[in-house]
Amino acid sequence: MNSLKRDLLKGIFFVLAAGSLAHFIYEWSGYSTAAGLFFPVNESTWEHMKLCFFPMLGYSFYLYFKFHDAKDCVLFSMLSGTLAGTFAIPVIFYTYTGVLGYHTLFLDLLTFFFSVLTGFCIAYRTALSCPPRTKTLWILIAVILIVVCFMAFTYSPPSLGIFEVPE
Repeated sequence: MNSLKRDLLKGIFFVLAAGSLAHFIYEWSGYSTAAGLFFPVNESTWEHMKLCFFPMLGYSFYLYFKFHDAKDCVLFSMLSGTLAGTFAIPVIFYTYTGVLGYHTLFLDLLTFFFSVLTGFCIAYRTALSCPPRTKTLWILIAVILIVVCFMAFTYSPPSLGIFEVPE
């Protein structure tokens, strides 16, 4: 478990770095449609959820292959953490902007940091309990649905606040 703990700590730094870089990749790609499916195309909260989701999802598969003896436990825990960290972004963002009435870059960066931290804390806690294999299937289905939603809503977002660029 110490090896997993070390790898999760490394994962926090990886996702923070990769997510920070991901913020600029769509622009750097010359506004590539394909890049927009995985990287934010605007400043909406929905698009910023990609900053945690895709780097953490990638790291999940890295750990899945690294810890092949405990791959079901690792996959479930990392996918759970990925979803938790991803959805912590709008929860934290809308909570602090609801209280303050505005948003700031500094608090947006802290939102990303705490969301990633939340995701990895959830991953670590669930790795300790190692749920049954059927739960892994359900969490995998949820992750696939989120991927489909990112693909569908990037260029055709519904008329909901989470898809609008905050002022």
